[in-house]
Amino acid sequence: MSVRGEDRLGGRAAIVGIGATEFSKDSGRSELKLAVEAVRAALDDAGLSPADVDGLVTFTMDTSPEITVAQATGIGELSFFSRVHYGGGAACATVQQAALAVASGVADVVVCYRAFNERSGRRFGSGVQHREPSAEGAALGWALPFGLLTPASWVAMAAQRYLHTYGLTPEAFGHVAVVDRRHAATNPAAYFHGRPITLAEHAASRWIVEPLRLLDCCQETDGGQAIVVTSTERARDLPRPPVVIGAAAQGAGRAQEQMTSFYRDDLTGLPEMGVVARQLWRTAGLGPDGIDVGILYDHFTPFVLMQLEEFGFCGPGEAAGFVAEDRLPLNTHGGQLGEAYLHGMNGIAEAVRQLRGTAVNQIRGAETALVTAGTGVPTSGLVLRSSG
Repeated sequence: MSVRGEDRLGGRAAIVGIGATEFSKDSGRSELKLAVEAVRAALDDAGLSPADVDGLVTFTMDTSPEITVAQATGIGELSFFSRVHYGGGAACATVQQAALAVASGVADVVVCYRAFNERSGRRFGSGVQHREPSAEGAALGWALPFGLLTPASWVAMAAQRYLHTYGLTPEAFGHVAVVDRRHAATNPAAYFHGRPITLAEHAASRWIVEPLRLLDCCQETDGGQAIVVTSTERARDLPRPPVVIGAAAQGAGRAQEQMTSFYRDDLTGLPEMGVVARQLWRTAGLGPDGIDVGILYDHFTPFVLMQLEEFGFCGPGEAAGFVAEDRLPLNTHGGQLGEAYLHGMNGIAEAVRQLRGTAVNQIRGAETALVTAGTGVPTSGLVLRSSG
């Protein structure tokens, strides 16, 4: 996709199946087992068999290679396999890769998956423990010696500047946490099912790295999620209402680093998501007023506010009020703060449920959804449409 004009991908592929394991803090099984369970569940949901699949897409961080997942699920020959870099920033890009393969005829049915034991195994929130020499490691070398060792500490730098610039207090972030937990409380699949929070509880939660409190930070989860993509033509013959991929985009900004882009001219926004926003709006032929549901990547609450501003839902510094007023249904599954942290893949599944009309917290008449991937890193996004 060119950043200079709309592309020709929109409308040529659709999501036809979603599947997940349970979300837990100790799965008791391997990451490969989780991946296989999620892929099989997604294929069952799509009314397809492993023999129908000829493409797989996952994340560079995934420990379950495409060929191993293919063997374990009974998938035969593969004509397409791909991995996307930059952690949670890859989520929507996996669907973009699948859609590109389908639209070009390289593959017929592509499954995107992500599976990890992120709580009982490797915990990304624990920060940098060891890193082999690399260009990315050199960039981190400007931050690690000064105590910026964890994702929370990296985000805190931008969050502090955001508050200072717009004259806000850390309580501004609490509105995101409250909305997510409100939706999680009525979602039986969510880890925080039945446990909403108040603004006062957010403000009373302990500091992690100022200005971030515990309830500003997403949870850690064991689990797997898979998404099935095929052409819009084939999707019409499958049992579930297809969800059309109206637009898909990736974005990296100028002076981009992984979570430590502190040498930009301005720390109050997310330029990488601005690149994605411009591409999505251009290709989908929509703007903020055309979106019925927003599923925004919420590893840390401040970056949800910045995303709303980058996409033009509100002006700079206005997103806390926008969320407080419930002007856009947001993270109706509970998000990564409330449902599960699956590097954004569970958010894509929630958008599909909303557009099928089967979500637990269903938005009446939802026909369009915006989904975003991890921020602070090169990222991605989707505009999805119902087929009704």
